[in-house]
Amino acid sequence: MTNVILAHRDCEYFAPKLRAAFPQLNLVTAIDLPSLDNRLGEAEVIMAVDHPFNDARIAKAVKLRWIQAMTTGTDAIERSSTLRKEVTLTNMHGIQGPQMAEMAFLYMLNLARRFPQTLTNQRNHLWQRWDQVRLVGKTALIVGTGAVAAQLAPRCKAFGMTVLGISRTPRKLPCFDRVAAYAQLKEFAAQADFLILIAPYSKLTHHLLDAALLAAMKPSAFFINLARGGLCDEAALIDALKSKRIAGAGLDVFSQEPLPADSPFWDLENVLMTPHVGGSSDENTALQWPIIETNMRCFLEGRAGDMVNRVARLTP
Repeated sequence: MTNVILAHRDCEYFAPKLRAAFPQLNLVTAIDLPSLDNRLGEAEVIMAVDHPFNDARIAKAVKLRWIQAMTTGTDAIERSSTLRKEVTLTNMHGIQGPQMAEMAFLYMLNLARRFPQTLTNQRNHLWQRWDQVRLVGKTALIVGTGAVAAQLAPRCKAFGMTVLGISRTPRKLPCFDRVAAYAQLKEFAAQADFLILIAPYSKLTHHLLDAALLAAMKPSAFFINLARGGLCDEAALIDALKSKRIAGAGLDVFSQEPLPADSPFWDLENVLMTPHVGGSSDENTALQWPIIETNMRCFLEGRAGDMVNRVARLTP
């Protein structure tokens, strides 16, 4: 029997499928990983979202051979000093592109047209008009050119926008007008009407949006973060929003989640927030299952090299 921990809010969906397809599993389930701290020492496989992983939990999993992250981001796992190099890491890369691209447009349209104020006026029976900002002709700067960007860029072009990209490997990409290296970020930010972060979190991207980058942006520009809170210097962003050095922000992620009740973000009128749901959709479980099934079959058959969405770790 192979000892597997499945820690996920949708474990009641996945567990019956796993037991039916792979009767050789000794499957233990819970809605989150902390609930199974006392079982980590037995686990050969852990299937869970990224953020509950830390040095202590991974160190307890002395028999661990594979982590199937139920998220695309794996930064919490990768930065662990106790993760052994022989442990295979896979993720859910590719399934979140459409919904995150749609979330970017939710922010762009709502921020540009001041739609939250429209809803407030509706509740207050107030008839008030202002010029509506169009997306056509505007410039979107997408920082990070992976699977989400591949969905977002063509949608931006369909709205008549210019699309710029920032990538660690600058190259010609479909629906991008130009793609440059991180060294040109400030230059590109100065041209952007919307600066959209969808890059992975790493040492390279920590506090990528800082006071200097905010100063390079146009006062009419908007900032959107769909990546990780750590990519943003939140103190610098709050200062820029309060002083109207940029027009506004759409934020799905924060350095501390849930966002504390005393965070200034709650009360800024030029901010739209969502509770880290950019990658969520009503079809996520159905999209995740083929990845889980394929990888479990490969793992049990000793074909780790055939597993999909393997994460290449730069350090042990």
